[in-house]
Amino acid sequence: MRKYIITIAFLFSVIFVIISCQNQETIDLQNYMSNGKELYRTKCQNCHGENGEGLGQLAPPLTDTLFLKTNKTRLACIIRNGIEESIVINGKTYKEKMPAFPELADIDVAQVMVYITNSFGNNQGFVPYSKVSIQLQNCK
Repeated sequence: MRKYIITIAFLFSVIFVIISCQNQETIDLQNYMSNGKELYRTKCQNCHGENGEGLGQLAPPLTDTLFLKTNKTRLACIIRNGIEESIVINGKTYKEKMPAFPELADIDVAQVMVYITNSFGNNQGFVPYSKVSIQLQNCK
């Protein structure tokens, strides 16, 4: 009987740890989304639109999940350093330069990135600050 109680207590402990980890990531995702949305409004929305629809031929839409997924490791660098090269999204070529935002801290870049990749029809999950910080260190 005692072994049975200890086993059940152990299983409940494991389940609690698993649930706690999932809840923390959910909490982090919600915080990143909230802060990222505010940063997006002040830094990105004028060009990329309220709903990520873009601005004609000047700024590409942020609704192309395939482009965002394919370039996920570059997004942090693009957000921080801007981009001068042409890019093709949904078959359209965008040649306008995107400005750099060097004033954004690593955590700000992470939050904007999470917001963009989980809004406008995108659902790419959580990317922690630590991973984005490493990506930013490796920008070329």
